[in-house]
Amino acid sequence: MMGLGSAIGAGLFLGTGAGIATAGPAILISYCIAGFIVILVMRMLGEMGSAIPASGSFSHYARIGIGPWAGFVMGWLYWGLLIMVIGAEITGASALMHHWWPNIPQWAIALGIVVFFALVNLARVANFGEFEFWFALVKVAVIVGFLAIGGLLVFGLLPGTDPVGFTNVVGHGGFLPNGIAGIAAGLLIVAFAFGGIEIVTIAAAESRDPERSIGIAVRSVIWRISIFYIGSVAVMVFLLPWNSESLAQSPFVSVLNLANIPAVAGFMEFVVVVALLSAYNAQIYATSRMAFSLSSRGDGPRLLTKLSANNVPVYGVLLSIFFSFVTVVLIWWRAENLLYTLLNAVGAALLVIWIFIAVAQLRLRPQLEREGKLHLRMWLFPYLTWFTLALLAGLIVLMLTDAAAREQLISTAVLCLILTALGLWNERRKRAEESLVSAPS
Repeated sequence: MMGLGSAIGAGLFLGTGAGIATAGPAILISYCIAGFIVILVMRMLGEMGSAIPASGSFSHYARIGIGPWAGFVMGWLYWGLLIMVIGAEITGASALMHHWWPNIPQWAIALGIVVFFALVNLARVANFGEFEFWFALVKVAVIVGFLAIGGLLVFGLLPGTDPVGFTNVVGHGGFLPNGIAGIAAGLLIVAFAFGGIEIVTIAAAESRDPERSIGIAVRSVIWRISIFYIGSVAVMVFLLPWNSESLAQSPFVSVLNLANIPAVAGFMEFVVVVALLSAYNAQIYATSRMAFSLSSRGDGPRLLTKLSANNVPVYGVLLSIFFSFVTVVLIWWRAENLLYTLLNAVGAALLVIWIFIAVAQLRLRPQLEREGKLHLRMWLFPYLTWFTLALLAGLIVLMLTDAAAREQLISTAVLCLILTALGLWNERRKRAEESLVSAPS
């Protein structure tokens, strides 16, 4: 439920319309490519996670599989990525709730959200898990209902409807109205949509039986996410023209309006708000655990390793809450463009995270096999791992053909270089401290 809760948020409910507007019906190709890569990456992560359960898991795997600098870079890059996601979730949820209560400023609603979830996450882990379970359950039920109604509409099985055929898929400029460049630009939005599924291996490390929990989570989450995302997008592009203004703004509501269901718009707005709050809840959890994990290895301030009486990394949570308050200030300052700025800033960073996971698995697999720790195996090792790296490299080359995607890749590359320099400096500092401690007096 945590994997579903984190991944079913702004990317699906708000980013889907932006993706369709960018690539047209060909956004289905973007989703299929990204979905296939995510399935392979999650299998690799599941293999490592079931063998070595760890809070802040994939940063730890990069550290032991590639090197200390890689753990530093990957950990803080993922932490920064999720901070961006936190901003997107708060912005989206507060904007929708502002429509319900227009007399309350959007920034004030955002502030209320931040304070409430700060209390939830600072109390104890069980509170977080309980909220996430019920939030995720609501989202899953609604998406299943959406797919069922959408399927009936596509085949004309509801009263007063006819089969739609391929009119909207190949009409209005064709299947590829914006060419290959549209697929490339759409991939960044799609990558953001799939981001967050990695939280299952972080959360499972705190469960009673991490090895079993990670295996179950990885096997179930990857196919459910693929069906939910690809199925939902397929329904949308079949039923509505890709350049429809209503589809870009409210994709789920636009489709359900075709079924003439009473009060559907208000209900879907409520579900979207629940989805965004659920994802925000999950991101606070993930960022605080990643900060705790990094700091416990000497890759961050020692203050972030402090645990409360309920075993919550209290300062890690407070750091995430601080950046949530920054989002509140940004909403007060320039709410109009904030959501899509944050959506676009995440996709390229996720590609780097996935590359680190694949390389770490490639290097750790022989060691785990020798130690007899493998409980969940990556398929066709090492061929599928190398194929995944080739796909990711191909995506990067494809994105270089699009101006917006190219800008994001360059920005992410610069950030990675800065983090690499900081990681190498941090390792030299730690070695110098160790040598001073071990030196004879």
